[in-house]
Amino acid sequence: MLVIRPIKASDLPQLLEMAVESGVGFTSLPVNEALLQRKIDHSVASFSKEVKQAGDQGYLMVAEDLSSGDIIGTSAIEAAVGMTAPFYNYHVGKVVHSSPTLGVYNLVETLTLSNDYTGVSELCTLFLREPYRSGHAGRLLSRCRFLLMAEHRNRFARTVIAEMRGVSDQDGRSPFWAWLEQHFFSVDFPTVDHLTGLGNKQFIAELMPKYPIYISLLSPQAQKVIGQVHEKTLPALKLLEKEGFHQNGYIDIFDAGPTVECPIEHIRSVRDCLRLQVEIGSPIDQAEYIVSNISVADFRAAVASISVSLKYHKAVLSHDVADALNVVAGDTVRVLSL
Repeated sequence: MLVIRPIKASDLPQLLEMAVESGVGFTSLPVNEALLQRKIDHSVASFSKEVKQAGDQGYLMVAEDLSSGDIIGTSAIEAAVGMTAPFYNYHVGKVVHSSPTLGVYNLVETLTLSNDYTGVSELCTLFLREPYRSGHAGRLLSRCRFLLMAEHRNRFARTVIAEMRGVSDQDGRSPFWAWLEQHFFSVDFPTVDHLTGLGNKQFIAELMPKYPIYISLLSPQAQKVIGQVHEKTLPALKLLEKEGFHQNGYIDIFDAGPTVECPIEHIRSVRDCLRLQVEIGSPIDQAEYIVSNISVADFRAAVASISVSLKYHKAVLSHDVADALNVVAGDTVRVLSL
């Protein structure tokens, strides 16, 4: 059984392995042991802290295979981005160049540097090891976050976003960044990716063009990938779109991948998950659900075959499932139908 739980200090070696596997462009899992240790420490503090409203908290979770003890994936939420360091995006806008006298009307798309998402919650660090990319593991990693949000709304902002990984080749070269590099930065994409992963973002403010960029001036290759996702990110995007997330004209400043957003109350899994009382026994007429306890520091979530009674507001769990979720009869769980 796969169980989602908060990360802990002893997970560092396996987290570092996943950082290596994730490759260039996955900035939230940098291949740097000290930085990953800080991420773990920050997450442990965030899960254990009493919180009244979203702030500088980061909730990093892992998927553990209980049969082997292996960590096979990660999933995270940043409670409020941009509160301690600027959070940048490009906004895709339009400018009209018109001259009635000459009979000229040109609509031109632009990219404008933005901090518009400051203070929103961010879904991030979703990674699943290659051998496990089948069955329900990906959906569990993605959607378990919404059960945590539904139960503990005060910890998160009203708007939730996710930055989708943009297009890059097997060597980590981004067509979009190649144009920016040529004209403004003189630093290749893997280096920028590495610096960003280390939390070094000062160069963005120092070198990023301050005025809108006319998209028509970009190379054809750069224009083509604006708002497009990396092929390995497409399943994650489709999952979020089914939850109600949509693009609103914002892209990543490095690889031009789209940012998607949704008000927290409109996220399908937040809206549809049920809060039920635990009964332990042999489920009858069972179906598969994502089930989580309602703890913060001891959060657990898994995919399980259970029985649900809407009439009696009960969820019948087997002993194994109850043990995996650290719940007993009479406790409350959140359940979400697959």
